[in-house]
Amino acid sequence: MKRIISLTVLLLIILSSCLTVSCGGDDSDEVMMYTEDTTLGSGATQFTLAVEHADGKRVVFTINTDKTVLSDALTEHNLLEGDEGEFGLYVKKVNGITADYDKDKTYWALYIDGEYAMSGVDSTPITAGEEYTFKVTK
Repeated sequence: MKRIISLTVLLLIILSSCLTVSCGGDDSDEVMMYTEDTTLGSGATQFTLAVEHADGKRVVFTINTDKTVLSDALTEHNLLEGDEGEFGLYVKKVNGITADYDKDKTYWALYIDGEYAMSGVDSTPITAGEEYTFKVTK
């Protein structure tokens, strides 16, 4: 009986320290899917995607696709996650990393050839040779 109580107390201590120190499920535990420049996909159209993380790390993807809309090509390779809203896809995660406006006022901003995009990722047509950039912005 003492052994069961001791094990229960030990488990409670471990659980409580995990909640305090954050043993998992926290954004700080997120890991970039790709840490080095890489080429993905096959298809007739080739474009570049640069991802600039908050820590300054920049990863460049050369993407080959037959998709015609940027969000379709990026979700095809699991590079993009988000929520559908009244204004289209709200991008929350790029290359495995979350930008959470509600938490720290950061978000993923989309640029096309260095210019801030005037369209959402789910309404941006892919143009061969263009560079699209997602950058964590505050």
